[in-house]
Parts: sequence; C-alpha cells; structure tokens
Amino acid sequence: MEVRKKKVAAAGRVIMDVIQAEWEPLSHWELDQRLDRAVEEMIEADLVAQVQEQSAFATMQASQQEDSTPPDQAQTETPPRLTESVCALQRSHITEAMEANPAIQYVTNFLQSSNKSYSKNRLSGRARLSLSHTVLLSLTLLSKRISYRSVSSSFHLEKGNIHRIFFSFCDQVIAQKDRLIQWPAGQEALQHLLPFSSWLSRNEGLEERGLPQVLGVLGDTRIPIRLPAGKPDSESEAPEAKRLKNEPHPDSWLNLELVCNDKGRFIYCHISKGSEKGRGSALAERLQQHPEMVPPGTCLIAGVGYPLTEQILTPFSTGRSPQENLYNRSVGTHLSRFNQVVADLKERFQKLRYLDMGNYDRAKAVVLTACILHNVFLDMGDVTKGLVERSTAEDVEEVNEDAAGVKMRETVVNLLYSALESGTQ
Repeated sequence: MEVRKKKVAAAGRVIMDVIQAEWEPLSHWELDQRLDRAVEEMIEADLVAQVQEQSAFATMQASQQEDSTPPDQAQTETPPRLTESVCALQRSHITEAMEANPAIQYVTNFLQSSNKSYSKNRLSGRARLSLSHTVLLSLTLLSKRISYRSVSSSFHLEKGNIHRIFFSFCDQVIAQKDRLIQWPAGQEALQHLLPFSSWLSRNEGLEERGLPQVLGVLGDTRIPIRLPAGKPDSESEAPEAKRLKNEPHPDSWLNLELVCNDKGRFIYCHISKGSEKGRGSALAERLQQHPEMVPPGTCLIAGVGYPLTEQILTPFSTGRSPQENLYNRSVGTHLSRFNQVVADLKERFQKLRYLDMGNYDRAKAVVLTACILHNVFLDMGDVTKGLVERSTAEDVEEVNEDAAGVKMRETVVNLLYSALESGTQ
C-alpha cells in the first residue's frame, strides 16, 4: 500500500511538472537548447532525405535492369542487386568525401605514424572498419551537429557500432595529448612571444625596465551538455529546480580552460565540471611549483576572475584612470585573440556547441579530442575562422590578488603610460 502511494505521488509530481512547463514561459537557456535540437533534427532530416533519394535512384536502376530479364530470374536476383547497388552508391559517396578532404588522409597518416597498433589499418571492435573510414566517420560526427542515427545508413553500420568506433577513435587521439598539447620550453617558448601592447611592438628599452612579453593567453569557455539524469533528485531541491527556469544548472556544461600561443595553438587544456570552482587555480598552482614554465621577462594574460600573480596578469575590473584604461585596452587585444581561437574551434567542431550526452567522462573525451585535433589541423595549415560569440555577463568569483602580481601590474601600467606620453611628446 505504501509503495502504491509513493508511485501515485511520483506520478502526480510528473503531471504537475508538465502543467507547469505548459503555463510558464521558457527561459533563454531552455529556449536555446530547444532551438539547437530543432536545428539538429532538421539537419538529420535533410541527410536522411538525401540517402532516400540515392536509394530511390538505385531502386529505379535496378527495376530497369529487372525489366530486361526473365521473370523467374528477376525474382531471384533483384534483391541482391538492389542491396549491392545501394551499398556501392554509399561507398562511392564516402570515397568521394575522403578524396575531396585532404584532412582525412592527414589525420589517418598521423594516427598510423603515432600508433604501431594500426599495422592492419583497422580499428578493433565488432565492426571492422578501415582507419580512413573511421577518421571520416569520426570527423563527420565532430564537425557537424548530427547524431549516430544520421550517419548509420551512410556507413552501413548500426548505431551501437558507430558509438563504439567513434569513442575508440577518441581514445587513440587522446593518447597523443602530451605530444600535441605541450607547454613550450627553451628556445621554442622564445619563438612565440608577443609584445605586451600591439601599438608599441617590441621595445627593448621598456623590456629592460620590466615590461614583459606575452607567452600565451589563458581563458575558458563553456561546452553545453545534456543535464545528467536525476538532477534535481529530491524534493528538497524543488526551489532550485524552479530557479533553473532562469538560470542553467551548473552540471549542464563543461568548463574548458585553455592557453593559446601567438599562432592559436593550444599549449594547455583543462576540462572540469560546470559545478567546479576555482578558475585558473590548477594552472596557477602548477606555475607556482614550476616557475620555469614562464621564463623571466614573460607572462600570461588572463581575463577578470583569474588569479592575479607575477606570472598571470589580469585586467582591472573597472578602469578608474587613463593609465588603467590604457592597460585594459592592451590586455583586451590579447583576450580578443583568445576569443577568436575559441570561435575557430567551435566552428570547425560544431558538435561542441551542444553535446547531447549526460555522461561526464564521455563528454570530456569528445572535447579533449577536438582540442587535440585543433592543433593537428593547424600543423597541416588548415585554418577555419569562426564568428566570435557575444559575451554574456557571468558571475565572477572573488580571487585573491598576489602582492607580487599587484606590483607587477602596476609596473606595466606605469611603463605603458610613460611610453604613450613620450610618444605623444
């Protein structure tokens, strides 16, 4: 009896949620997610329609051949011919796509050269697929906002096999992370330094007086994912559930923290759950333990909300003087460059705009794979330009400003303003 009452109560809550959803307006976050899914469904429908047209064309060809054969022979040979013609048509389209995209062969050669287990040119698993076809399948899933169902007919594979092959590909790419996302050291670090201010170019006199050069730009972006099942999972969280109408749940995205150099290449990558706090704390702690990572006379640039240290310089939250405004403009130029790199990443790998998966480890694997492949494409000279998204106001955590960092920032402020004044005179 008690179990039955619990079931009735649970059913009642579900009905109330449905009624509430019908009467209450959607928040901007929920509206964006529904629009994203609608666009994805439209893309899937277009791809399915293309496959159906190709199949219809193959059916028509097969029927024409059937008219020229005896009835008895047609009854026994039409189904195999139809199946073979459709499969052949699908294989031809896949081959054309591979030949038209040199990135497929480049990534294939990269994986073969970096992993000797690819001697048979195939990935292990229930579905035996050539490495080049695996790369094409995986890049298709990463570069377009489509599901496994959309590509299952094109590759003549079941959705379960596609899922297994795709994440096997991700594992092999992630195995090369330490080789491709690598912090520069020695001469390599010195080759990619940028002047602190673009209008000053490089000024050896100012550098001798303490103006640092920029080794890289530190920043972050959010990768939306499907909210894991069971959140909120208790009646005590009901008020928070209502709050989600206007504010997304922190576990509905991943924090992707990156450092890029002057070429837009990632030299650092850290992925965490949206609910985890401490922006830049992992890297700041690492730099404190290994100060040689940032050579003397250099620094990293980061946005508001990151820790201000001697090695990581951040802008003033609000410029209160011409000197601070001049400093903020110089820092803002570097931050804009970081935003462009993130836009390029999401333009090339459009799956990052929304990951329809609630499993944190799998979502993290997809994001890390995209970041590694970003560097691979830069190595081959393949550049994609994306549209920088308009920034939205976010809650900025209060961070402790290191005394050495405050002193370093004041030194840079004074040097920039003195250089401006001397140039004006």
